[in-house]
Amino acid sequence: MGISRADAVWSAASRMCGRGISREQLIRRLGETAERSGLGNGLAALTEYVGAAHYLLARHDLSQQGGLDCIVCSDWPFDIVRRLSGIINGLNAKTTELEKCLGVLQPCFLTMPDDIDLPRSVSRSYCATTFNVGRSRFSLMLLFPEDVILSQEGLRDVALLAGYIASLKAGVNVRHDREFELTERELECLFWIAEGKTSEEIAVILGISRNTINNYITSVMRKTATRTRSEAIAHAVRNNLV
Repeated sequence: MGISRADAVWSAASRMCGRGISREQLIRRLGETAERSGLGNGLAALTEYVGAAHYLLARHDLSQQGGLDCIVCSDWPFDIVRRLSGIINGLNAKTTELEKCLGVLQPCFLTMPDDIDLPRSVSRSYCATTFNVGRSRFSLMLLFPEDVILSQEGLRDVALLAGYIASLKAGVNVRHDREFELTERELECLFWIAEGKTSEEIAVILGISRNTINNYITSVMRKTATRTRSEAIAHAVRNNLV
């Protein structure tokens, strides 16, 4: 039984990535990327270095928009990317702000749903490591061959370096979509929430109605992808908003 062209390409890529590249080669390639190459070239170098096969970089704050908007750069097959974008949105929605903070630079291994068709010799597990660039949170997700064991230390190093090269790219850097920026009034409400004030107390302090305060707080939680006031406070502290 023959194999498809896609399977052949993936198999060849997996064998190549299994050999890896030296630290010196990685530093040289990243130096070139910083000067003139695209984000994909840098991610490809990191992927090869750690012994994985393919990369996907997702930005979590953009996942609120749904669809494929959260995918920044990837060389995964499109069908898998399309399915995974929904999974990313779901995982992000279920994770508390504290869990997000504790999970930074901590590689975790997840499993693809059974109904996703993967090329031969590619593990159904994939690795995800989160990191921050400014106030934006990203996840680097790696597919790897079945016979490769990824180094936890190497994965953390790769996530740090991915943050470095992502910060150099204008399209990924610290672009904040206006829709998700907090207004001065919302920041005021967030500050007083962090001080332990209730909606009624904040309304008295700011001289506006309690309903208006609640509307501001609801807007803050929508923009920060948090579900409770405590999560919104944790988000504010992590991002130096209060």
